[in-house]
Amino acid sequence: MGGSLWYAHGTIIRVQSPEGVKRITAAKRETVATFLKKVAKEFGFRNNGFSVYVNRNRTGEITASQNKSLHLLKIKHGDMLFLFPSSPAGSSSENMDTSISQGLLRPLGVPHVVEDEIDQYLIKQDGKIYRNRDQQLCRHGPLGKCVHCVPLEPFDEDYLNHLEPPVKHMSFHAYIRKLTGGADKGKFVALENISCKIKSGCEGHPPWPEGICTKCQPSAITLNRQKYRHVDNIMFENHTLADRFLDFWRKTGNQHFGYLYGRYTEHKDIPLGIRAEVAAIYEPPQIGTQNSLELLEDPKAEVVDEIAAKLGLRKVGWIFTDLVSEDTRKGTVRYSRNKDTYFLSAEECITAGNFQNRHPNICRLSPDGHFGSKFVTVMATGGPDNQVHFEGYQVSNQCMALVRDECLLPCRDAPELGYAKESSSEQYVPDVFYKDIDKFGNEITQLARPLPVEYLIIDITTTFPKDPVYTFSISQNPFPIENRDVLGETQDFHSLATYLSQNTSSVFLDVISDFHLLLFLVTNEVMPLQDSISLLLEAVRTRNEELAQTWKKSEQWATIEQLCSTVGVPLSGLHEYGAMGSSTHAASSAMWACLHCTFMNQPGTDHCEMCSLPRT
Repeated sequence: MGGSLWYAHGTIIRVQSPEGVKRITAAKRETVATFLKKVAKEFGFRNNGFSVYVNRNRTGEITASQNKSLHLLKIKHGDMLFLFPSSPAGSSSENMDTSISQGLLRPLGVPHVVEDEIDQYLIKQDGKIYRNRDQQLCRHGPLGKCVHCVPLEPFDEDYLNHLEPPVKHMSFHAYIRKLTGGADKGKFVALENISCKIKSGCEGHPPWPEGICTKCQPSAITLNRQKYRHVDNIMFENHTLADRFLDFWRKTGNQHFGYLYGRYTEHKDIPLGIRAEVAAIYEPPQIGTQNSLELLEDPKAEVVDEIAAKLGLRKVGWIFTDLVSEDTRKGTVRYSRNKDTYFLSAEECITAGNFQNRHPNICRLSPDGHFGSKFVTVMATGGPDNQVHFEGYQVSNQCMALVRDECLLPCRDAPELGYAKESSSEQYVPDVFYKDIDKFGNEITQLARPLPVEYLIIDITTTFPKDPVYTFSISQNPFPIENRDVLGETQDFHSLATYLSQNTSSVFLDVISDFHLLLFLVTNEVMPLQDSISLLLEAVRTRNEELAQTWKKSEQWATIEQLCSTVGVPLSGLHEYGAMGSSTHAASSAMWACLHCTFMNQPGTDHCEMCSLPRT
């Protein structure tokens, strides 16, 4: 063979691309054209949308026009070639190296997914923690760097621990940088989601409970406190937002629940951090008592999500109260949740896990296309000063897996304890352990029956800005919040007419920019505007008064005005911004609602088409 590394059954040539490395089998006399066809098939190219080089720096290109065999090009068994896809921007080897260093490459077998905008933004950021030159310790010139002033990585634990207040959890993107910061640049990093279920497709034995083997058996789980978190801060845009939510408890003494709608933005206080900004709270149908909450089926849930999306918002979390009045004269509440009791109960952890599983975090490094969740939990409860405090939490990815696969139960008499289910004939449950310190100071491993839920909880700072932000207008006489009929606060055209008559602003956009009002306009049963409100939602999202005025001139708003004019509310003051009869012709040519049967009649008719009673 003369020292050649070609073999009778062909040779293996490695081809590296931005997607990873693949091995191509080639024959000794195989031409370059044939080999390139194999490469195109292996990497999924339909045309010549790629180039192959002998060297990483894009020198020594191998082309089909060379009309030579691989042997003549001195390409031997085990050699590495480098594939670069063609791109309009004309990428270079520097671009490829930069993308590797930033962790942009997906491992083999990971599907292509579109991550959230905030994730795409943070991926492109440097993330390093820059420090000024230390006047005492640095002995170099102004352009030099030493161990005392060199930039730190975003996952530097010593830096995070010395922040005020100390940060126990690095950001998720800092955690990714830590995984992708080694010599291999994270080439083989894959964030695996935990599974507590038996793997399907094992044919070597009968199905559970008759049989199980090491191939299909899920691994035991040892609970660890998660070192990172997907959201680093929760911020309500203004105090009014939270106060209106708390009003329900203040008036009834019953606990209350709501969904948080907002957006994810950069949290600059923590390297590569993410903040959940809350712009609105939607309160679904529910039954609340002084010590319990029950959620009811919400037929409007999908519509609310659609309207929020058109307003540039999304569901970012949930909020609930656990408040007990201590002294009504002082306005104080009981301080009941602390390190001596519990912060979240096991049942609340399971509920949070359910919500987080419903709202997964899209992730390019996971074979499943998702990893963890950005969905947050906010609890309104009493603080050490006996005032209402807002506490933010998430549960760990391990807790999400236990909840998803129905392996975790609450304890009836101990809210601070959960319980890992035992295997039964219907379900195999892997062993769940946690580590603890015994009375002698030794670390011991305990079976999670029961389980302190503190191992599952990640706390998140909840704040209000010094300068309030208002995505929606704030009024002294706001439109009623949905599903508060128990308080006598109903959403109907009488309350709409009352709201419009009490808000005499000359700017129509300020009057109409109310989240609960917009939901009523879309979801009311008399005159739903779901198919004709997109222009108004765009006006509210972009704060465009001209667009709002254009929509106000539509037939739909004229019909809403006509409906409001039939409820007997004094309408003086509305004419200042043109509502309620801004055009007599528009009102007369609009559809009208019968006061007796609420049927919507065609314009120009004097009698109801349903009950035949005259128009009044």
